[in-house]
Amino acid sequence: MEKRKLLFVTSELTPFNDITEIAQKIADIPNHLASNGLDVRILMPRFGTINERRHRLHEVVRLSGINVMFNDEDFALTVKVASLPNSKHRLQVYFLHNDEFFKRRYDYLDENETFFEDNSERMVFFNRGVMETLKKFGWAPDFIVCNGWMTSLVPLYARTLYSNDPVFSESKIFFNIFKKDNECQMEEKFIEKALLDKNIAANKAEHYKEGDFDAMCKGAIHYSDGLILSSTELHEELLSCISNSKKPVFNLEDNGATSLELSNFIKESKPVAKGA
Repeated sequence: MEKRKLLFVTSELTPFNDITEIAQKIADIPNHLASNGLDVRILMPRFGTINERRHRLHEVVRLSGINVMFNDEDFALTVKVASLPNSKHRLQVYFLHNDEFFKRRYDYLDENETFFEDNSERMVFFNRGVMETLKKFGWAPDFIVCNGWMTSLVPLYARTLYSNDPVFSESKIFFNIFKKDNECQMEEKFIEKALLDKNIAANKAEHYKEGDFDAMCKGAIHYSDGLILSSTELHEELLSCISNSKKPVFNLEDNGATSLELSNFIKESKPVAKGA
């Protein structure tokens, strides 16, 4: 029997980079999911802080020629790959790169600890890049797990612009929520760029309009089929949003939670976001 496919999307992952608590908290999850009968692939940005020699990244030639379009521009996407260290399942991590957005030697903050003004464009590039890379693969995931605010546009894109694409039309989407990132505040024109040159109706991105951490999470919650809680240290408004969504929730902070239970939660959750 063919294994069911799971796409794991994140902005950070130990040992490649450690920007926030996310990298450590999710370090073992891909291996656990693979151990429980899932075919797992991981996509993340190739930030300039990731050492290509140390981690043995190499370009995936068959994925060359991908362009990511938004803001009336084409941005070249390069895909590199490395094996996840110490994985008995030989899990592959695919790194999405563009010199303009990810070559710099910093992640989200510059040398003065200031949030980059173009983080909104970097986020849009990465999230749409995920969609275009999967299309080029021709690899249709049964499940998509998005980790953290940087990945929060994937549920929006999967349920709107790409909703009829056979690669994504049957995917169940899960959003993993972490502790609030106070640095996350997008520029004023973030929504305009996120709508991908008006290919997505403005009202579809209503939940994201404030452009801060809570807004990113609210948007992803709205378009996801299930939620994973890696932290309960959230604003009351966001906790209310989670409760009011009526989406199934798996609490990773529960000391009794096991990898098998997480796998079963993902496999057995019923899709509820179609037509959102």
